[in-house]
Amino acid sequence: MDARVRTDNSLSTTLVLSRSEVEGLVTMAEVVGEVETAFADISNGIAAQPAAVAMSLASSTAAFLAMPALADRQGLAVIKLLADIPDNAARDLAVQRSVIALVSQATGAPLAIFHGQIPTRIRTAATSAVGTRHLSRPDSRVLGLVGAGALAVEHIRSHLEVRPIERVLVWSRTTATVSRFIERIGREFPGLAVEGAQSPREVFAGSDIVCTLTPSREPVVEGAWFKPGLHVNAVGAPPRPDHREIDSAGMARARIVLDSIPMAMHDSGDLLLAIADGAITKEQAMTELGDIITGKAPGRTSPDDITLFNSVGLAIQDLAICNLMLERAREKGVGQEIDLSA
Repeated sequence: MDARVRTDNSLSTTLVLSRSEVEGLVTMAEVVGEVETAFADISNGIAAQPAAVAMSLASSTAAFLAMPALADRQGLAVIKLLADIPDNAARDLAVQRSVIALVSQATGAPLAIFHGQIPTRIRTAATSAVGTRHLSRPDSRVLGLVGAGALAVEHIRSHLEVRPIERVLVWSRTTATVSRFIERIGREFPGLAVEGAQSPREVFAGSDIVCTLTPSREPVVEGAWFKPGLHVNAVGAPPRPDHREIDSAGMARARIVLDSIPMAMHDSGDLLLAIADGAITKEQAMTELGDIITGKAPGRTSPDDITLFNSVGLAIQDLAICNLMLERAREKGVGQEIDLSA
């Protein structure tokens, strides 16, 4: 059924979905496919992905990011409000929290409101997998993870959809975190070899693909570690221009591909600090993943290319996964219907 028809004919109520209610609604394979198509839609001009609006006050270290997108294919608009609140760590709360609203493009009706944590985690991992599909060597078999949280688990799940991964190397700041991670992967992905690394450098030395997944302000990755044929998904740094995981030498050694030029030039510290250091120019970072997917720009050009997908996260990805989740939730009778116009 056409997505535009489905959403325009949906109920006049708004479906509110909690964190627990969205878990398990969609498969990773579905999300990878939808995210890949969303990137192509941007390239083909049938989706709009403007830069986010960042808001902060001198009285607080908190930052808020309003992330909009508009898509013709689904007939939807989306707005996500992302809160990045460092003080939450001392409160035993998530540092990043978000809420997502899905709206009919035809009528402006609010179709659904989502707790943002699970959709964000899944679509972020799916996005990395799309970058890997179009930029890594097809024979890549070893996945490296710098960071061992819940996002790392989803990155294993997403990469098994696009590459013949046989072995995973993982590093985190504490050995206890790595041990818990390895135990979990053993339960969820039996037969997959998972090993702890002593350092991020060791992860890079042994991997074909590396995903950096740390909420870092200072670089945890050095370009000197990049070897021919490597693909990197730089994912973890919060969307702030002074936060980065990759040092300037790493950005200079790799061919850089962005999820969105306007968003990256606004929010990616990995990119902006490398430009400020004089390691790269803006012109060296003007390729979007969507243009590679649609064939307007080349992907990997040789087995020895070093490629880096700088992923800051886009609202169009939230739109893609939340559209899927809304469809499944309606089918299964999940969530609470609220008439906001009452």
